[in-house]
Parts: sequence; C-alpha cells; structure tokens
Amino acid sequence: MKSRRGLLLRLSAFTGAAGLSGCSSLLAKQAESPTGNLDPNPRADDLPIRQHAWNDRLRRDGDGNELLPRHFRLFMLDLDVSPSDSAAETVELAMRTLEDAYEFNSDGLLHILGWGTSYFDAHGSLDASPIRSPRVLSRTDDPDLQAFDAMLVLASDVPSQLAAAESAMFDTRPTLAGADVQGRLGDVFSVADRRGGFIGEGLPAAHADAEGVPSTIPESAPMFSGFFSGRSGSQASEDRITISDGPYAGGTTMHLSRINEAFDNWWELAQSERVQRMFSAEFSPEDIDRGDLPFADMVREHASEDGQVGHWEKVARARKDGEPIILRRDFNTIDGGQAGIHFLSLQANLGDFEATRDAMNGWWLREEHEELRDRQNNGLLEFIEVVSRANFYVPPRDRRAFPST
Repeated sequence: MKSRRGLLLRLSAFTGAAGLSGCSSLLAKQAESPTGNLDPNPRADDLPIRQHAWNDRLRRDGDGNELLPRHFRLFMLDLDVSPSDSAAETVELAMRTLEDAYEFNSDGLLHILGWGTSYFDAHGSLDASPIRSPRVLSRTDDPDLQAFDAMLVLASDVPSQLAAAESAMFDTRPTLAGADVQGRLGDVFSVADRRGGFIGEGLPAAHADAEGVPSTIPESAPMFSGFFSGRSGSQASEDRITISDGPYAGGTTMHLSRINEAFDNWWELAQSERVQRMFSAEFSPEDIDRGDLPFADMVREHASEDGQVGHWEKVARARKDGEPIILRRDFNTIDGGQAGIHFLSLQANLGDFEATRDAMNGWWLREEHEELRDRQNNGLLEFIEVVSRANFYVPPRDRRAFPST
C-alpha cells in the first residue's frame, strides 16, 4: 500500500500552488455538478438511487433469505489525478459502462463505488464526513488499519463477468458484453490491492487446499464454518442502514475487515458442539435450518451455567428497537492461500459496526465463569483473527463521482 506521505505528495503536485485547499474547492464544485457536463444517467429509472440497494436484485432461498452473488472482487484504489470535472466524468462514465453491459442483479453484475478515509482526509473533510479512520476493536487482534481513496466492489454469479469487468475498468478491453467502454477507472485510480472471494454451496469445498480448511469440509457448506450466513432476521434492512439526513443522506458507511480463519480443529468437533459455538446452547443441530432463529437473550445465563457462549447469541444483542443494526455482505476468501472472510458490513453509522464487534468480543461475560476467556469458549474467537480494517462512504448513485459536502 502506498504511504500516506506519498499520497499527499501526489495530491500536492496535482493541485499545484492551491494545495489541498484548491482540491477542496474543486470538490465543492463537484457537489453542485457531480458528473460535470454529462447528461443524467439514461438508466437512472431502472436502477436504485442507493448504490447499496441490492436486496431486490438478489436470488432468494426457500425461507426468503437473500442469497449473495457467488463471486466477489474488491479493488482498493489510490487516486492518481486531482478532482475535476473531467475526472468526475471519467468515473461516472466508467460506472455507466458497467450498467450498460450487465443487468444490475446477481446474474449480471452488482457493484458499489465507495470512497475511503484517505480521500476525505486529503481535502480536509474527514472530520465532517460520515466515516473515520478504522480502530483496533479487540485486545486479541492487531489489525493493519488501512486507508484508501476508494474501493470498487463487484459481485456476480458468473465469474467470467467479473474478469471482463476488471479488464474493462483497469486494462484496455474496448467493449464489455457488447457495450462500448466509455470510461475506465484505471484512468483516474491505480489499484493498490485486489481481493476476491466466494460464497455458496460447493465453493468452500472446492478450495479445501487452502491453509485453515480441512479436506473433510462438506460439499453442502456455503461458508468455511459450514453454516449459512445472512438469515433475514439477523440482517438490518437497507432502509435502516441508509443515512437519513444531512449532506451525506441517501448513502451509507461501509466497513471492510480481512479475517483469517483456522478451522482445522473446528471440523474435529461434534456437530452439536459446532452449533453451540456458532449459535448457542439452546439450539440442537436439528434446529439449525435457514429460517429465522428466536432470540432469547440468555447469553449471560449460558456463560454462568456452561462456561461457554455462542457467536450468534452475543452478536444478536447489538440491536436497536429489537432490530439488527448492520447489514453483512461477507464472503469466503483464500487470498494469500489462507482461508478467511472479507467481512463487508454496511451501516448508517460506523458506531453500529463497532457496537456489534464489542458485543461479539463478549469480555463482559468473563466474570460469569472461569473457563470463559478472551478467546477460549467464547464463540468463534479462538478460530479467527482480524488482520486488517478499512472504512468507506458509499454515496447515492447520482453522487458517486467525487462526493463532497
């Protein structure tokens, strides 16, 4: 990852004598005319104004749960040009190219362009933005706290479409699914990091050669843990995670964690023990299907009686008005040959994500039983490690090119 000093030097060179204040004034202009001299998006009526509004475009299972696309690619981006009408038009035309080429659904291509802490910090508005630099949220982890200018999220059931979209955005591919490439993100950004992954039955088993995954993982497992992630009752609604007022209204905040998993010992446990660690002691393997799970809020009682608590029963306590406060779009990865999760979380306020992680830590339960420790007997914590964190703001679709106050 490029250094923070390097970023400032590049932006200083781009903005000349005006420095970062010049950058800020250019961005203020962009706020009034987000796409420069371009006509309105011709497909605007067919697309949700919220970039993060995917749910109506997803497949569903028999229990009504939204099923994420099976394949993801993430691109961490560094800005290589100064903000300007021309740069904004390039970004907007690049995103319109994706929309012209594929339907905005799982069979086609779902996408998000979010803007990171480096971008807001560079023109002096990080404190006023809805995001902040990532924080260490656990005394058992020492993550790399990362800063990027932007992140492009691509997701599809068809992996070849992700490869084609990447080539169109960051290489020289002239057309994409029959549509002319009108603009390339690679003309404005350089790719600082590229990440990928998958979710769905059969895919974890197909990658059982990665470190941390035993060869015995069943074909039916949608995640390396073996359990389904994304039950509708455990997910915040898209309305709840949308910023409701102010200059960033209609957008949302996005947190990305890379979490390494070591599940070799996990699959040596009995199924009943895995259910208890993932969910809680009140459930048996027969109770765990894809339907909604009743939440009894008995985690303290389970801690004192059993000396062990489940992951789900801790996290489920992080609610407002009885409803979850974050929307997860996490997926498996084997980046670097190590099994893990790219934990993509959407929320109206980053404090909601931090509150959810605090509930997951479960340290307030240690006093209930001597066998319950920071990691041991504490849900999934002994099997996972957070290795990086980064934060982003996701603007509405009509303000996705260089958002500003």
